[in-house]
Amino acid sequence: MDWLLAELKTLSYLTKIINLYVLKKILFETHHLYYWPNFRPIIDEMIISENFEIHVSMPRRNLTFQQNILIKQCDNLSIKFITADSEQKRIEKIYNEAFDIIIVGNVGKLNKIVNDKTIAIMVYHGIGLKQSYYKDINSRINIRAVESLARFDELKNNGHKNLLLTGYTKLDRLFTITDKEINSIKKSLRLDESKKTVLYAPSFYPSSIEKISNQLPLVSQYYNVIIKLHGFSWEQKRYKYQNMLFTKMANENQNIYLVPNEQFDIIPLYKIADLLVSDISSTLFEYLPLNRPIIQAECYTLRLKHRIFTHRFWKRLDLKRWEDVDFVYKISNPEDLFSRIYYALDNVKEMQTFRKNASQYYLYKDDGGASRRLIMALKDYK
Repeated sequence: MDWLLAELKTLSYLTKIINLYVLKKILFETHHLYYWPNFRPIIDEMIISENFEIHVSMPRRNLTFQQNILIKQCDNLSIKFITADSEQKRIEKIYNEAFDIIIVGNVGKLNKIVNDKTIAIMVYHGIGLKQSYYKDINSRINIRAVESLARFDELKNNGHKNLLLTGYTKLDRLFTITDKEINSIKKSLRLDESKKTVLYAPSFYPSSIEKISNQLPLVSQYYNVIIKLHGFSWEQKRYKYQNMLFTKMANENQNIYLVPNEQFDIIPLYKIADLLVSDISSTLFEYLPLNRPIIQAECYTLRLKHRIFTHRFWKRLDLKRWEDVDFVYKISNPEDLFSRIYYALDNVKEMQTFRKNASQYYLYKDDGGASRRLIMALKDYK
């Protein structure tokens, strides 16, 4: 009997050793291209660890522009991209692959592509002022990566039990991006090195674009103005007027630079910019680790139905989070934009403490380690 117990113990030990070296098959289900910057730091860490067989996919749509860019990204990293002739065939292919782990940025097609043994992970795509953060949930999610202790406690108090406090993976690249890459982007934008740089990164809706845009030519007489639009401003029919507006403006004004759609990663632009202007976008929070001035433009153009039924508009927003934002200069009159930019850049230290405190509150651990914490938790997950 003793020899049998010894054999069983040896077999158990060998099984554990084998499991350590068996590659975990993982899929990054990238619902939209702008989710990729949240996933890329995780992928970089997984490539280093050499414990994962990485795959990427994107829902099949009539327009393949986003997909073509993502395929190129995957080719550069030598990772596999899954596609098919139709969306149904793509879903079937993913399901049949029986992935060990699937990471998503929203619920999307999750229930159709996971099997019973798949570990489903949510790395949510945004941390702005919209209620979707709380509504885009599903009981099939095994692990939900959370970007801050405050949000972790809030979700926990609301009964969520699948939480993992990691930090915001997208911002890991602030710590790894090279000066060479930054300088290359600066060169491509042809910035005037004698001027400070303002980054305008609005949401697609509700948006400050209609009311703020007229002020940017004036701003550009004194500063470089980089405009980074949301992906939907390029890809969704109802918002395409936004990129058309700024394309024309960039052509007519020497110091206004519209970032093309294929340059989807905003992280390098954060490093370049001396000041951020936004509205309800996640960028308000993503820019905090740099501790540079932020202006929140609270001047929006609402759809007719939201002008008539205003309560529907406000229901879309996290009003408590909005009210707690105390680390920005707020403007409600578009004509105040230039004077506020001038003042903020002339008094960079004025709100420094507010921004530092906000970074600690809204973003967990300013150390570039969010992706590592997620991967370590994955290795220990049972």
